Amino acid sequence: MSNERFASVWDAIEDTPEEAENMKLRSSVMLALKNHLVRANLSQAQAARLFGVTQPRISALMRGKINLFSLDALVNMAAAAGLHVEIRVLEAA
Repeated sequence: MSNERFASVWDAIEDTPEEAENMKLRSSVMLALKNHLVRANLSQAQAARLFGVTQPRISALMRGKINLFSLDALVNMAAAAGLHVEIRVLEAA
């Protein structure tokens, strides 16, 4: 067993650094959306209308089904929720 350490779980489980970076961004936006819906006390049906998606899509979001969402779709949902998404690009360590 290796004692290799990773900065993120995504670095450990994804096949490439590119895939890991994409998953980090997707998970961050997904968590922000979930937290927003909980704070706003919106039902899944209300959130679906707000985002222009189906209620099962919101259910998948709330259950963390990250593989079902592209970064583009998550950013669109965040904008529909009135959230602002920023991406910082830094030199890799």
